[in-house]
Formats: sequence, C-alpha cells, structure tokens
Amino acid sequence: MVLLGTGYAWSNFQTLSQNLTTTDVISADGGGERPADGSIDILMVGMDSRTDAKGNPLPQHVLDELQAGDESSGGLNTDTLILMHIPNDTGKAVAVSFPRDAYVKIAGGYGRHKINSAYGYGKSDAIANLQKKGVTDAGQVEQESKKAGAKNLIKTVEDLTGVTVDHYAEINLVGFYDITKAVGGVDVCLNDDTRDEFSGADFRAGPQSVEGRDALAFVRQRHGLLRGDLDRIVRQQVFMAGLAKKMLSAGTLSDPAKLRALIDALTKSIVLDKDWDVLRFATRMKDLSGGNIQFETIPTGDPELQTPEDGQAIEVNESEVKRFFKKLNAEPDAGSAATPSVDPATVTVEVRNASGVPGLAARVLEALVAKKFVDGGADNAGQSMKTSVVRYGQGGEAAAEAVGQALGGVKTEQDDDIPAGKARVFVGSDYSGPGTQNLAGSPLVGLDGARRAQPETTTEQPITADGVRCVN
Repeated sequence: MVLLGTGYAWSNFQTLSQNLTTTDVISADGGGERPADGSIDILMVGMDSRTDAKGNPLPQHVLDELQAGDESSGGLNTDTLILMHIPNDTGKAVAVSFPRDAYVKIAGGYGRHKINSAYGYGKSDAIANLQKKGVTDAGQVEQESKKAGAKNLIKTVEDLTGVTVDHYAEINLVGFYDITKAVGGVDVCLNDDTRDEFSGADFRAGPQSVEGRDALAFVRQRHGLLRGDLDRIVRQQVFMAGLAKKMLSAGTLSDPAKLRALIDALTKSIVLDKDWDVLRFATRMKDLSGGNIQFETIPTGDPELQTPEDGQAIEVNESEVKRFFKKLNAEPDAGSAATPSVDPATVTVEVRNASGVPGLAARVLEALVAKKFVDGGADNAGQSMKTSVVRYGQGGEAAAEAVGQALGGVKTEQDDDIPAGKARVFVGSDYSGPGTQNLAGSPLVGLDGARRAQPETTTEQPITADGVRCVN
C-alpha cells in the first residue's frame, strides 16, 4: 500500500513537472533556492489573455463562457499582480498585491504609466523587432514576445519594490476557471448583494462557494464597488486565501479525481520560469499552514490621480513601497530599529507653503526647529498641493523620514535636485500636524476651516488563509 501510494504520488508529480510550460525570464543571479536578500520572492501574474499557456487562441465558446470578450478588449494587460514574499526559514508568507492602475515608472524607458501596461509595452516592442528581423512564424513571435513582456514586467516590479524576483508564475483566464472547478469551489463572503454586467457578477450577501465563471466574476468585478480597483484587490486576496485554505486541506490533495483535474488545469494554463525546481520548493513549503499566509497591498495615495496619457490612475510613492518591503524582511523583534536613527541637528529643513493658508510654513518650520532640526527657511510653494510631502536628494531618505515622522507621518519622496543634507517640506491642504494648532484652534480643524473627523480606527482582521472574511 505504501509503495502504491508513493508511486501514485510520484506519477502525478512527474505528469505535472513534465507538462508544465516554462519560460526563460529570470536573470542568472535570480532563482536560487536561498537568495542573498533573505527571501524568496515569486511574482504571480493573472493575465487577461485570450490564449492558452502554449500561445494557442482560446475557442470562442470558451471565451463566451468566461465572458472575456474578444482580443481587442485587452489581451496584453496583467489584471492581477501579486508578489509572494517568503522570508527564509520563517515558515510564513506574505502575498502583496499591486493595483492594476498603480501609476509607476515602467522599465525599458517607457515613462510613467499604469503598472498593468508594463507587460504589454515589452511584448508590443518585441513583436515589432521580430517582424523587422523577418520572423514570420506566428507561434515563435507569440512566445518570444510574451517572454519579453514578462521580463519588462519583472524589471518594473523590481525597480518599484527594491526586491529581486526569484520566480515567475503566470496564469490565464481559462486556467483560473479550471483550477477553481478542480478544487470544488472556494468559500467567500460578501457584505452586500452585488450585480455588475461588465464582469458578470451577480451575488447575494453572505457566505457562499464560487467556482468557474462565478469565481472569475468575483475576482474581476470593480464597477459598482465602493473603492473600485482597491476593493477588487481585497476580493482577489480573500479568494486566494480561500483557495490556499482549500489546497492545504487534506480533502483536496488526497482526492485522486480532484488531484488529476488540478494537474490537468495547471499544465494547460500555468507558465513558470524554467529554473524553478517545483518539487524542492514544495518540500520547503510543506509546513506552511493557512494562518501563516497573510495578504497585504502596497501603500497607495490618491485613488483618482489624473495622468497625462492614461486617464485616472492610483498614486504610488516609490520610496514608501521600498520601505514597505524592507519592513517585511525586518526581524520580528527589531521594532523601531528598522528605521535608522537620525540626529536632527544634521538635517537642514526648508518648508514651502502649498496650502494657501498664510503663515503656515513659518509655523511648521518653527515646530521643526523646536525638535532640533536646522532652520533652512520658509517660503511659499510655486503651486498649491492637496497632499503634503517631504522631498529629499540622493542618500537623504533616512533624514526625510525623520522629518516626516516629526510632522506626524508626512510621506516622503526622492527629488535629485535637492542638495545632500537637506529636506524640503511641502505643506499641502491635507496637513494637520505640528504648527496648525494656533492657526486653526485645534488639530482637528482643517486649514480650510472645516472640522476634520477623528482618524478612523480599523477593526478589520488581516486577510489570511485561516478563515473567511466578508468583504465589499
């Protein structure tokens, strides 16, 4: 019985490993089993693609079932981006989501655009280059251009986060559909009834199990949700948590029929980087339990940022994202040691009033000087700003962070025009920190005279694979 069971498991694994589609998209210094940066980082990509893992077009009846539309409706975009961060030897994992509309610098010299376009920019240019070289085989053009798209996406994520992507996993629409059916559905819960004709979502409030077409609609809906794409990310996170819980349960992987269906779905629709030793990785992750998988989202700013070319997008501050990932690798008992201590006397601070409230810059500077920062002068900004920010030059991140903390948590961003040893504060109309009390009478009165609400205290539990949380 032991031999038969072992043989069956080995046969299943061999079927999976031999039939998976792989691609060479990870650089030579990545992909190791024990990366030098102290973690394994896996970029997981959900493609709004109308082809299978081999590059073959999906049949129209499949597209109809998926409510995916035709090729012209967006087959180059990455609808879902998640970086699975697994610190070495911790037995824990954090899945970090990136909003598809996050406005970031795209690798390859394409400028700032929504992050979901990074793959498409790389792929489109590769197609043009291959055609110039005289490559006419459609299959070769598709596979080579997809590789270029994946590489450009990986580089964009690495530049944004400061981490090295060690592995890459890509899944298309039909693969997601098949996997959810193979495991027998995933448990989710909604706060309210919802209906959306764009995604096909039509759900009642409360706990329920979704699979196939309904599962796709659940994770793709953003129209009609209170926070749009940000609420869709929460949907995706709770769905992945439920899927992980289902996969980690004995009932899925010990059921021969479910296991075979799962393997079939994976081999048809998953693309992995070619040097990923899946068996060794699975062995290392065998003790991972549902409670040790947590879901987060990168820090974001204005969710209705107006951009020159891409319409409305989600604001992202690169330095905040990098600090976010640094904290993920910090030792649990490191506490405040994760933020380098800075002597205020070594930091010269300039304050610019972008709020429109007379005298505010001088008041804020006075509050900083009282905290031993060096007086660099106060002046009016060239234009008004809604959001306050502390800008710094090369090597000045820690100093700017100290200034931002002294002002109650003002965000920071790099500006190479600012000299070393200086920090420049732009006080926007959102500011309610030190220096506003005497102007407005109370820190809870805004600069426009309107009374601010008390900061909201969230009681939401973190999303993990240990239970089901109701969401929008």
